[in-house]
Amino acid sequence: MHITSRLLFAILTVAVLSKSAAAQKLTENVAYLADGHERHVLDIYTPEQPTQDALPVVFWIHGGGWQTGDKSDVALKPKVLTQRGFVFVSTNYRLLPDVAIETLIDDVASALAWVHRNISQYGGDPARIFVGGHSAGAQLAALLCTDDRYLQRKGVGFDVLQGCVPVDGDTYDIPKIIMTAELRQALYGGKMPTFGHRQKFGNDPEKHVDLSAVTHVAADKGIPPFLILYFPGNPETRAQAGQLEMVLKASGIPVTSFGKSDSNHSRLNNDLGQPEDPATLELFKFLDRYADE
Repeated sequence: MHITSRLLFAILTVAVLSKSAAAQKLTENVAYLADGHERHVLDIYTPEQPTQDALPVVFWIHGGGWQTGDKSDVALKPKVLTQRGFVFVSTNYRLLPDVAIETLIDDVASALAWVHRNISQYGGDPARIFVGGHSAGAQLAALLCTDDRYLQRKGVGFDVLQGCVPVDGDTYDIPKIIMTAELRQALYGGKMPTFGHRQKFGNDPEKHVDLSAVTHVAADKGIPPFLILYFPGNPETRAQAGQLEMVLKASGIPVTSFGKSDSNHSRLNNDLGQPEDPATLELFKFLDRYADE
């Protein structure tokens, strides 16, 4: 029977993903705060076969507009990354409007601090942590990796961070996205969202500045290298990626920015781990480069 190259590639892809799925162990709903909320839990994915060496860790923050989402929204990432020799952690956190945005950020910082103190029990290296996230999770990842106050309050320094991977965020510069959204509404009309960025981040302009990752970028703080992934078909995420890249470069912080055109906001994240996916190749290159530094 003749097998076309496309069919053969599909067969090999399924085989790789099946092997990848079998190569991971999941420990679910680990509490990162004693007597905490039901969302103060995280999932830990480890290679099925333990190794003697402590493995680098990818700490993932889900998206959902700070209002929805779950730590299970990880698609292929745990499969492919555990296969490549990483421990993968995905965290939950409390959501708007049940808590204020500052409380939500503090939840994620608590989860990351727990990982630093406990991940060695799962074969992870507490001093080699990559922080990543999609959409709202991208804002949280970028902020935690630039504003050191959140982790310092938990007794954790930037020295344990190997890199940051925000994926298609639109809020690295919150005043700019609020201005863009409200100017568009004024020019073109249409209904403003009832719970838009101004409501999510509060009405205080100083707070908008303080909750923006670009505000806190500076040299000699120990800010880790960045890989910024974005969908260039969305003008907001494209502009925000460019703004964050610019301020990181100006401070001498290693940064790579990659836009994947044949995609959209959700697919960019969900396709991470797909064979031959260009954003995935950039991710692997970034992780491999900095995992051992």
